[in-house]
Amino acid sequence: MLTPWALKKLQGLTLDYMEIRCDGKECYGWVAVHRINFGLALFHLILALLLLGVKTSRDSRAGLQNGFWGPKIILWLAFVVMSFFIPESFFFVYGNYIAFFCAMLFLLLGLILLVDLAHSWAELCLQKIEDSDSRLWRGLLIGSTLGMYLTSIVMTILMYIFFARNSCSMNQAAISINLVLFLIISFVSVQPAVQDSNPRAGLAQAAMVTVYCTYLTLSAVSMEPDDNGCNPLIRSSGTRTVTIILGAIVTMATIAYTTTRAATQGIALGSKGGHSYIQLDTEDNAHGLITQQPNVRREMRAEALRAAVESGSLPASALDESDDEDDFETSSKDDERGSTQYSYSLFHIIFFLATTWVATLLTQGLQVDTNVDFAPVGRTYWASWVKIVSAWVCYAIYLWTLVAPVVLPDRFGA
Repeated sequence: MLTPWALKKLQGLTLDYMEIRCDGKECYGWVAVHRINFGLALFHLILALLLLGVKTSRDSRAGLQNGFWGPKIILWLAFVVMSFFIPESFFFVYGNYIAFFCAMLFLLLGLILLVDLAHSWAELCLQKIEDSDSRLWRGLLIGSTLGMYLTSIVMTILMYIFFARNSCSMNQAAISINLVLFLIISFVSVQPAVQDSNPRAGLAQAAMVTVYCTYLTLSAVSMEPDDNGCNPLIRSSGTRTVTIILGAIVTMATIAYTTTRAATQGIALGSKGGHSYIQLDTEDNAHGLITQQPNVRREMRAEALRAAVESGSLPASALDESDDEDDFETSSKDDERGSTQYSYSLFHIIFFLATTWVATLLTQGLQVDTNVDFAPVGRTYWASWVKIVSAWVCYAIYLWTLVAPVVLPDRFGA
């Protein structure tokens, strides 16, 4: 939608309702991007409202989440078509203010999830090592930590060689600040005070945060415009095409991962989640672990019902009702009868935020090149600075998770 070819086709399809207008170098064709994303955003917002308060699959509205795919696709396409009949003035306000604000929320959410993932990975490895003294998990923890640090160092060296020439002060500052923050969080993560407050904190989490933030910085300097001669990757036509395609794939893959992970983080984001297991506390299972024994439970219940019917305590129809209930209870396709695995409404709100991020990333600070066949994704100074600042924010969030238990021991139960 950002290319002249697509805009002309779009103008023809809408019978000249959407007129191509340019003001200097900036064409208002970016409105088409916001229109398409707005159609999807509206679709998710409506589903979020319709599914508000759904706690189990017994709710009649639960089918809207896991079924009715045909009607939902038709509804989504109808919203996209409808968005092209909304006046452009609405999208100037929506794109510049509402979508921008929601996009920043989505970006912040992704950074929080990354820090959470770093802690979860390290804690999982440490737990496996403590439980079984597994050499495999010990090797995974040490190997992944060293590998991520080595990758971060290599990326930093490459950035200094190719993107930090004498006239590239922006790149020099971004790379140097990233390196300093890299060293700071690594140093803080192994301090005795931090270790006392959280014994599981260490270099493993710091390595994951470091490699991601260093990647963000590398992505920022490698996707910035080359007007100052600081981006050698896009000077040749072949490399230019490869970087555009690769940048689009990596960007969309990152968005897809962040969206699905955030949308289904039940416990972390407020959903009860989890399967309805039963607690066994017998002589054979005195440890009280949570185990899943649906077959044993069903057989014991059926035997008790048959005994009650034979003694005359219950009518014979109780057996039929029990069979119907057991069929529903043991359905392999329904694991949310007790509670949903994640919040359905929150799921769609996260996807709504993702649509605003995609639209903002594609359009913010864009200058249209009338000689290109397709537009680059995120190749603006705005997108570069967003990535650079995002890396700094990610470092800050992780650093806070380290020092918060030290400075606020009462709040964190230390």
